[in-house]
Amino acid sequence: MKPTALDELPVHQAPLPMARVASSDRNFYDRCYLNGHDRTGEVFFVAGIGQYPNLGVRDGFLSVRIGDVQHVVRASDALDERTTRQEVGPLRLEVVEPLHRLRLHCDHDDIAADLMWTGSFDAVLEQRHLLLSGNRPILDAQRFAQVGTWEGSLRVGTDERHVDAATWVGTRDRSWGIRPSGDADPAGRSADQPLDGFWWLYAPLRFDDFMVVVILQEEPDGHRSLNEASRVWADGRVEQLGWPRVEIDYRSGSRHPERARLRLTTQSGDPLLVEVETLGFVPLHIGCGYGGDPDWSHGQWRGRDWSSYSTFDLSDPDVAGRIPWGVSDHVARATCNGAEGYGLFEHASMGRHDPTGLADWSAVAG
Repeated sequence: MKPTALDELPVHQAPLPMARVASSDRNFYDRCYLNGHDRTGEVFFVAGIGQYPNLGVRDGFLSVRIGDVQHVVRASDALDERTTRQEVGPLRLEVVEPLHRLRLHCDHDDIAADLMWTGSFDAVLEQRHLLLSGNRPILDAQRFAQVGTWEGSLRVGTDERHVDAATWVGTRDRSWGIRPSGDADPAGRSADQPLDGFWWLYAPLRFDDFMVVVILQEEPDGHRSLNEASRVWADGRVEQLGWPRVEIDYRSGSRHPERARLRLTTQSGDPLLVEVETLGFVPLHIGCGYGGDPDWSHGQWRGRDWSSYSTFDLSDPDVAGRIPWGVSDHVARATCNGAEGYGLFEHASMGRHDPTGLADWSAVAG
């Protein structure tokens, strides 16, 4: 193994060359996620670019939902050397000003984008995220998140849109650590210990004067294994907002969240209510490579210089039937003490969840 360009920089955190990561876990990853929308829910894009050093893979995707159709460009290639360049196939992300401005490019016949991101508030470092299967960590990651605005251009087929920072908003994050990646591990003992359920809520919301971020993960009995609620102010202050109490109104006959109330508590002890209405959504496990996606998964080896373009009609019964079985990102309109904001309401409710009275994998809202 030879030194690489990164070894010239004072960024080492272990007695290893930068071509190696400190963990030998095959699932080590380092990835960015971005989304954007025009506040209507009619158009919603989600993008990501990642590196998987122990799998020797780099990949990315850009998904744009317009109406009921989700368009997805995916790309994957060999990771021969770890680098600060975040690019694969037609996708590229430039860090113009760290923690403040990014530029997202996609140069593809079917989807083209040249979009500049500007953070509205400081990025917030979240709690470490741990998910166990028995005693084994299957997810052990760190992440920071930020809300902001977009400007530039976006084209899907012949549909060209001017993206104006006065209207277009979004959220983005960067995470790294261990997360299921590439081809699935052998089921082993876990096949005899099936998961009873999975419940997750992630809501970074942008208001004119502050950002609110709520992150919750609960076990089937309601035990909360991840709990975080914060408000980030323009001057950089981070205010903790206590133990959130959540009420979600699911669409009858489904687990599709239509509205939610996030009951928070300020540091002075006053109640703070955030009310959320969901608009359009993107199911991350349909074409975008997240858990349960049968078409492609992050870190999966597809050979050198692989790319694909697909469309998914989310109103098609065969596609719609897959939507409940993964995590979906919803455009969110929110109100907080009279202020209006927009952002992301990311949610999954699968299997048993006692707090909402859902008894098993087949249960739905009445």
